Amino acid sequence: MDRWYAVFAKPRQEDVAEEQLQRQEFTVWLPRLEHTIRYRGRWVDRIEPLFPRYLFLRADPGEQDLSTIRSTRGVTGLVRQGIEPAVVPEPVIEFLRANADPETGLHRIGDRARFKRGDRVRVLEGPFEGLEGVLLKDKGEERVIVLLAILGGQRNVALSAEQLTRTGP
Repeated sequence: MDRWYAVFAKPRQEDVAEEQLQRQEFTVWLPRLEHTIRYRGRWVDRIEPLFPRYLFLRADPGEQDLSTIRSTRGVTGLVRQGIEPAVVPEPVIEFLRANADPETGLHRIGDRARFKRGDRVRVLEGPFEGLEGVLLKDKGEERVIVLLAILGGQRNVALSAEQLTRTGP
């Protein structure tokens, strides 16, 4: 019976391990995430493994030899519970796949990746802390324009994206 197993990869070798295991005709899944980081004063989108050094392998130990995994390039070995390979429950894999972007298959984290025009947001810090509003647009690399109810009316306010959290669509 096919089961999912966690494979422990060598540092920064997840892609190599994925490719080599696929060549051995294993079903392999390496969940990836897209996130935005500050690099040299600019926001940069990065794609990296969701779980650094781990990927998932689907196999039937009755029909496929799991001992070859240990000597695969880029792989340290299978994650084990005692002497047996640890089985990853199917609902865990289903949950992870369901929460990935349907078009790209990537998971997303970070405020800038989550914000889009029309999102309801809350200000986390600064003079407008606690106020809620609607994101109107990006203004350059780091700033966004938010429509806030202040001073008896609706005002457009330029804020840092790091000051905001999404509260709803």
